[in-house]
Amino acid sequence: MNLEYRVARVAEHLAAGPCGELGVRAEIRGGTVLLTGTVPSAGCREAVRRVVQDELADVPVHCDLVVAETAPPDHPEALT
Repeated sequence: MNLEYRVARVAEHLAAGPCGELGVRAEIRGGTVLLTGTVPSAGCREAVRRVVQDELADVPVHCDLVVAETAPPDHPEALT
């Protein structure tokens, strides 16, 4: 199966998955796939990684996903 088609299927699965993740990009770079973007939690990052691993088990994947910090600040901002 064509790698471009498989990467497009990954994007569809991510959008329809439990996290509804639209902020993740999967790009083909040479013979590998690069995942970039921001996810709301570590659990979503792992869910994305599982979907990609299931769909692209035979393709090297580099995961560069960042977990967004959503906790409130622990101290007031100092304005000068």
